[in-house]
Amino acid sequence: MKDKAVYMRSSGANLYKFNEEHPFNPLRLEMTESLLQTAGALPSDAIMEAHPASDEEIERIHRADYVNAVKRLSEPAPEPEALRQAGRYGLTTEDTPFFAGMHDAGAAIAGGSVAAAEAVMSGRALHAYHMGGGLHHAFPGHGSGFCVYNDAAIAIAAVRKKYNARVLYIDTDVHHGDGVQYAFYEDPDVFTYSIHETGKFLFPGTGFTHEKGLDKGFGACCNIPLQPYTEDESWLECFRESVTRIARAFKPDLIVSQHGCDAHAFDPLSHIHCSMRIYLEMPKLIHELAHELCGGRWVALGGGGYDLWRVVPRAWSLVWLVMSEHPLAARLAAAEAAGGPVELPADWLERWQAESSVQLPADWLDDTNSWDPMPRREEITRQNRLVWETSAQDF
Repeated sequence: MKDKAVYMRSSGANLYKFNEEHPFNPLRLEMTESLLQTAGALPSDAIMEAHPASDEEIERIHRADYVNAVKRLSEPAPEPEALRQAGRYGLTTEDTPFFAGMHDAGAAIAGGSVAAAEAVMSGRALHAYHMGGGLHHAFPGHGSGFCVYNDAAIAIAAVRKKYNARVLYIDTDVHHGDGVQYAFYEDPDVFTYSIHETGKFLFPGTGFTHEKGLDKGFGACCNIPLQPYTEDESWLECFRESVTRIARAFKPDLIVSQHGCDAHAFDPLSHIHCSMRIYLEMPKLIHELAHELCGGRWVALGGGGYDLWRVVPRAWSLVWLVMSEHPLAARLAAAEAAGGPVELPADWLERWQAESSVQLPADWLDDTNSWDPMPRREEITRQNRLVWETSAQDF
């Protein structure tokens, strides 16, 4: 019997940790899963365990010499030659430094995303959520932006090879999904869409409206670069208007979405000023489009998000609540429309407040009435509207 939604767990993903000071902290996975379980939203029979990706699967995207370099640098004490070569593979930067065990951890994450895509395409499930995935900045021959292996691209490549499926990739991380975009820049059957803070001010400095694909892939790429200090209304207008047109024009067999939650106002690594509202509304729209256009086939991945206490657990939980059609999702949608609070589980707050360095929010959604409105709101909205109209004008 086909499951409505499966929650893919990749054992080993919790070992993907650069160092104690690095903002990419796998604790966010544990906190989010804890929140879902405490809320009674993650039954054990919805959970699937994934195997690590094989070298063959990884090398559909990454060069063999890069994979070999990652393996050599994964040793507790890498040999001198491996250390000398590390820089050429992008693994000596402050963002993406090599660490012991990184190949196994990266392969575990990639395996989770491949397994999620296979579960959906094989008919095992309508939807699959791999929260540990979404490492969208890695390139064939180098790591970048906290990403060693590009699990999203690896999973899409697996689907393309086995099922010859047309894939719509939707990236909602505040940073441009550059690695996935360029992995399929010449492929007309993989449409890459990314909404993000403009690369004029934010890493990786790409994702502009003129990036539309190359050769046969021209037209199968769309970027929505938004102004710093964009708020909910403008972000959601741009997302709804552009991604709906694109999805209906492209007619995918599968939607793969990346749900980085670093466009939140509390996130320390961006300048967008959105609330938890967008992390409820975006998966709702993607869910609707999947059922309208591709028989419900939808794979969701995690991604960025660096306020691990106040933002990530709530935002990533919302993806699963929407995907699994848990009653709490409908309750939150009603509360969002009415402006009323829905409290987080008291047991979860008590469990994690003891470890948090900041006060945890009491509710699932944010009360933005207490937030100061951003200066230049009207001008930001106008500029963003021009961006989405320009980017989506051909659809």
